[in-house]
Amino acid sequence: MTPIQRNKWVVAHSTREGAPQHEVDTNRELARWLAQILGLTFDGSYDPHKHANRELYLLPTQTLVGPAQARALNVKGPEDLWGGYVDYDFICTKAISHGLLSPDATAPEGWSALFCERVRDVVLDGFSVFALEDALPAATRLLNDGPLRVKPVHACAGRGQEVIHSLDEFDALLARPDAAKSFSEGVVLEQDLKDVVTHSVGQSVIGDHVFSYCGEQYLTRDGQGEEVYGGSNLLVVPGYYEALLTLDLPDDVRLAVEQAQVFDAAADEAYPGFYASRRNYDIAQGRDSKGRQRSGVLEQSWRMGGASSAEVAALQSFIQDPGLKAIRVSSVETYEDQALPADAIEVYRGPAENSDFLLKYVTVKAYDG
Repeated sequence: MTPIQRNKWVVAHSTREGAPQHEVDTNRELARWLAQILGLTFDGSYDPHKHANRELYLLPTQTLVGPAQARALNVKGPEDLWGGYVDYDFICTKAISHGLLSPDATAPEGWSALFCERVRDVVLDGFSVFALEDALPAATRLLNDGPLRVKPVHACAGRGQEVIHSLDEFDALLARPDAAKSFSEGVVLEQDLKDVVTHSVGQSVIGDHVFSYCGEQYLTRDGQGEEVYGGSNLLVVPGYYEALLTLDLPDDVRLAVEQAQVFDAAADEAYPGFYASRRNYDIAQGRDSKGRQRSGVLEQSWRMGGASSAEVAALQSFIQDPGLKAIRVSSVETYEDQALPADAIEVYRGPAENSDFLLKYVTVKAYDG
């Protein structure tokens, strides 16, 4: 770990063409806030004319994909961004969480069977499917053990998912006009759990600062009534996962942290071109169709995410109080217009992609450990 060079500019970068304004504005606000904490210059959103060949510390909204994109942004390694880089697009999606139906199944270029082998015991039952002809055999095998969840690999915040209970339901899904396109882009078929608790486990390295965390996610309803990401409650410590595991954690939380560690190490081993300074993992714990308790990593986030604002707040606390051993922080997203709670830090207030209103804020509380 080395300090971020003082001559670097902190720059926001909304990488999705046509990204909703709330995503762009949140990205800029977090970049501005981080620059303030680190004592660096914030220079707005990335401009290829203004920022080409400059020494930047970049906050991209998505994982960078491929050497051409990294070169264009002058990103050479994890010290140049808060986020991540992969050689192929599928690596930063839900797709890597599960193996293929068989060695002969369709797979994208760069697919690693080694990764699937390494994470087999820390993920739920499921398959990643990249061709329509592989979908029905994969679904048939999973439905023998209960309902399955269909998850487009590029969807986020829980959008676009549906639960299938029978082969008839799955046949109807395959008959949709867009089915072939959807499966060619990648779809995860995964066992569905009941009474689910979703844990967030992660680690960030920002210059010479490193912190790790665990916590839980919760859902809310957007303006259209769909259940989407509503926030995260995190327990954050300065240091690596080992520092987190020294705390008196409940058994289910400790299991989630240990499963995330396995998933994280597998990514470094199986995809040698990959690097990330922000690593976040979602771990679902719940009951399967036979009532058995299950726990498994759902997906990774090597980019800015819903919990990023809470992470920035934690970093600010650790810098302001170097003796702090742990802190509790929460990120909140609500689609109801309301006053900001006392002592909360507002991140965004305004329209959203699928709603007329969205409020994002952060709260910080002492750890009573």
